[in-house]
Amino acid sequence: MLNIVLVEPEIPNNTGNIGRLCVGTESRLHLIHPFGFVINDKNLKRSGLDYWVHLDVTEYQNVAEWMKVVPDTSRVFLMSSHAEHSYLNIEFQDEDWLVFGKESVGLSQEVLDLFAKENQLKIPMSPLIRSFNIANSVAFVVGEARRQLSLGKK
Repeated sequence: MLNIVLVEPEIPNNTGNIGRLCVGTESRLHLIHPFGFVINDKNLKRSGLDYWVHLDVTEYQNVAEWMKVVPDTSRVFLMSSHAEHSYLNIEFQDEDWLVFGKESVGLSQEVLDLFAKENQLKIPMSPLIRSFNIANSVAFVVGEARRQLSLGKK
């Protein structure tokens, strides 16, 4: 089971879509405060549809509280458009942590500095855009990780 971490999510529709993706891929969702919305926001529920009740979700007041539950920080991968390494070059493992920042600015340098540079990953993209939508970014990375994990079971 993968662990999807959203640090200070701002847009309820994105979080709802990611929650739905987590239910569909049997991944856990970890949400780190503060949020840009109320967790029972109707838009969050609309995006997550009726799947939200099936979601394995945990909330944390801050990054420090979340880090206390991470057993191995070498298996934490942070997505950043400024990273040097592509997520496509990582060999994902069951129970990995995939971390995404807030929609407006991504992960703070303070959060990135908590982990090795090798754990900071980018999603390759055209130079015509700054970043992908966070829900799409999560889908790309979770899809690749799940593909690799399913290959390992054959």
